[in-house]
Amino acid sequence: MADLTDTGRPAASGSRLPRTPLGWTVLVVSAVLAFVILVEVVNVAFRDPYADAPFLFTFQGILSDIDIAWLSILMFGALLVLLFAGMPLVFVTGALGVLFIYLVGDQFMLNIIPTRIFPMMTDYQLSAIPLFIFMASMLERAGLIDEMFDVLYKWMGGVRGGLAVATIVASTILAAMVGVIGAAVVTMGIIALPAMLKRAYDPKIALGAIMAGGTLGILIPPSILAIIYAVVAQQSVGELYIGSILPGLLLSGLYIAYVGIRSLANPRLGPALPMAERVSMVEKLVLLRRMAAPAVLIVLVLGVIFTGAATPVEAAAIGSFGAMVVAAMHGRLSLRSVKEACISTTKASAMVLWIIFGATIFVGFYILRGGQEFVSDLILGTGLGPYGVLALMMLILFFLGMFLDWVGILLLAVPIFIPIIGQFTFEGVLGLPGVDQAKVPLWFGVLYLVNMQMAFLSPPFGYALFYMRGVAPKSISTGTIFASALPFLAIQVTGLLVCILFPEIVLWLPRLVYG
Repeated sequence: MADLTDTGRPAASGSRLPRTPLGWTVLVVSAVLAFVILVEVVNVAFRDPYADAPFLFTFQGILSDIDIAWLSILMFGALLVLLFAGMPLVFVTGALGVLFIYLVGDQFMLNIIPTRIFPMMTDYQLSAIPLFIFMASMLERAGLIDEMFDVLYKWMGGVRGGLAVATIVASTILAAMVGVIGAAVVTMGIIALPAMLKRAYDPKIALGAIMAGGTLGILIPPSILAIIYAVVAQQSVGELYIGSILPGLLLSGLYIAYVGIRSLANPRLGPALPMAERVSMVEKLVLLRRMAAPAVLIVLVLGVIFTGAATPVEAAAIGSFGAMVVAAMHGRLSLRSVKEACISTTKASAMVLWIIFGATIFVGFYILRGGQEFVSDLILGTGLGPYGVLALMMLILFFLGMFLDWVGILLLAVPIFIPIIGQFTFEGVLGLPGVDQAKVPLWFGVLYLVNMQMAFLSPPFGYALFYMRGVAPKSISTGTIFASALPFLAIQVTGLLVCILFPEIVLWLPRLVYG
């Protein structure tokens, strides 16, 4: 019988104190940090730093004389350490920003926080983010993606590699409707992956087609990342959207060409559908009616932006209403589906906006302390020419993409890179046309979006890889998922080089539309 206390309750089976050295270390460190924070709160709240002696001690302004080089090492070193420790970026950047403001300055210097955040909070263009996320959430619940893949599956399944091609085409259309990559990779992984594996497709072709096609949502309008870039770089969202169309279609075409060529060369990689599963041309034409809703929604949302009839925010509102209409047409519009879409939109929008606020504080303080000039001197001190500096920046962004969130990369790197890249004149290489200096930020923005696609596919922490791990069968190893991304990653590098060498791929449509 268990031992009883005086109250008649069973005695505790053991102490709640740590039982290991690591546990004691964590407890002691937590207690020390809590004590330090309590002392600093007392100093900030109740002591005048110019008239009163600090209560016990203070770390306020302890790094006031630190050199910018050491400050850079401390700030970005602490950022990497905390991220590798598993802390979410949404909290790390803001917390470190506040910490270093206090350590380098004083409590009054913390006033720069609202001055950095408030312009972001009141920026009209950011209103498009929750609207496009809501549009994606409603379309996901409307069953439109399933129908679209079914149509493309029956149209293209009769050729070698047809299902993988259908997946890429469906992902391209989906990207033009929602601008959110997570939904594309997960949804196509649930729908298309079982269909391809059932018909003996090579797993690497199937997985790579889904992940590469899904990442197009970061480039093809209405991309959410393009909106944030436009706000940070003070560019036109409409121009950025138009400039990213041809690079997006170029990459989609390269993916299709790769899958098609490999399947033609080796039919076992992507066998055609058996004759019993194919449909006649008449049935294919009838099936096209089910593509009307996606086509109308894409033309409606992008059309009003490109013609200037509406701003991206207004277009996002139109798209959100159109998504609800599509859901109603499919019998999927209900109070529950709208509630679920609103909740998922709120969560995703809050995450994006908190990352924006935190990174804005972090980078804003770093630039205020001379970080912009420090990084500029480092890069210009390499002696590289314009294209050499551009290549270095692309390598840095690619490296960051292996470890950091895409919004975090944008807000940490782009505010520093844009003024530097704007100093250069790109006159072209190998006798090819160059870039008008006024259009360099637009061109660089599209190159950045292409680079971020690579970040989503690059091991070890590419988001698309983990989205796919979540929906792929357990029989498919994580190593196979990583290996399947590499050929498509090489295609993305090729697409990036093409956009660098032939900038008119980016700049021709904006010039045609806006003059």
